[in-house]
Amino acid sequence: MSAAADTSRSYRSGMSLFLDPPPAPPAGEVGTLAWLRASAARFSSGAEHARRRKLVDEQLAAVDPAGLRTRVATADVGPDFARRAPVAALAEALGARDDVVDAVLTVADGYRTGEASPGADDAVALLARQWGTDEAAANRISLLVQACDATTALIRGDDPPVPTTRRVVDGRVITVDLAEHPFGAGPHACPGREHALAMAQGAAIALRRAEFGALHRGERPLLLPNAWDHASAAAFVAMGFPAVGTTSLGVAASAGLPDGTGATRHETLDLARRLAGLPCLLSVDIETGFSTDPREVAALTAELAALGVAGVNLEDVVGDVDRQRELIAAARSSGLFVNARTDTHWLRPGDDREAIARCQSYVDAGAHGVFVPGMVDERSISALVAAVDAPVNVLYSPDGPGYRRLGELGVARVSCGSLPFRVALGAAVATVEAVAAGRPVPGGAVSYADVVARSGAGPR
Repeated sequence: MSAAADTSRSYRSGMSLFLDPPPAPPAGEVGTLAWLRASAARFSSGAEHARRRKLVDEQLAAVDPAGLRTRVATADVGPDFARRAPVAALAEALGARDDVVDAVLTVADGYRTGEASPGADDAVALLARQWGTDEAAANRISLLVQACDATTALIRGDDPPVPTTRRVVDGRVITVDLAEHPFGAGPHACPGREHALAMAQGAAIALRRAEFGALHRGERPLLLPNAWDHASAAAFVAMGFPAVGTTSLGVAASAGLPDGTGATRHETLDLARRLAGLPCLLSVDIETGFSTDPREVAALTAELAALGVAGVNLEDVVGDVDRQRELIAAARSSGLFVNARTDTHWLRPGDDREAIARCQSYVDAGAHGVFVPGMVDERSISALVAAVDAPVNVLYSPDGPGYRRLGELGVARVSCGSLPFRVALGAAVATVEAVAAGRPVPGGAVSYADVVARSGAGPR
């Protein structure tokens, strides 16, 4: 077999990962792509690699993966998000200026192969002017560059994110398949595994939030059915609803607990955990956050985000505006879509001016949308929509405008609240009463087979 043929072979043996990489690339003029590659731990071996790898490890040790996850989770999802967000997050953690992201992306296009893209040398020079031209600076720049495409692939779900690497066997360069070692192994194993995974988790949160937010900008309002258990949520998903909310009343009543008192934190989390596997976007009603401490609200919403939730509904019970702003900011730190509810029209006779002022303040604090349950007057709704620079959510009421009319008024989201739960209870009672009285049972029951198919429940 010729050497040329041998270099095209793909080795799956993990032992080959412990061999040396190919010879280091030739050095180039300081501040160029060639200089960067010749100075990087990735392309080094032996004592030189050990020295440079130590520099990389020391720099990464100062970067908290949880902080990276938060930075990516809360980033705006725009064009090329999967490439830009990880670089921006890591650059900020390493103390870089905001203007380095474009330069890093330009360098990344030719970093692995050495085939410089137009502007690559100028981009390296820009980065070198910020951090210097010693080995520590070169490997800090390389960290950003390597975080670009590898983390992007991880966000996309590529398995493995970097499919191959190259090693030397008996003087020949071979290609190693990384299917069994997605982050490498041995001295050249990925030094930022935990950091990359954290950023990928953050990206998943941000992308869910963006997808959920986009549903508020459609031709029609987002009609959000509110579930109280797995069966009801699965039924809504089966009907084709792309997003499902939870109802705090339904959750509390199902557990024999009072609604709106902060008594159902455990039950709310448990339901979110069970619903997270359904093929829909999930928004969770967390009442007042089950705490007045912003740190506890941040921890709760972070836990929900990790479960796969897309958004939360956070109510103010017409309390202190400044404290509510703190809770909203805390919830937003999770990366979730925060729907800020004010109870000006729910707990007392409605004051439109107060509702508008609270909603504006909550949006300023970071809320992605606002919710005024109990507001049913068309003029009030129109005024709220005109005054608030965020999607407006209205609770459907049989006494208020219908779904289509709410859309005409500019409402972005129509929540069903506890209505489906209460109707279901009414139907259950009416059914039993009909059986007891010998009357025909009301129609509309879902078949046993459909319930089993939707929920995965077995025969009883």
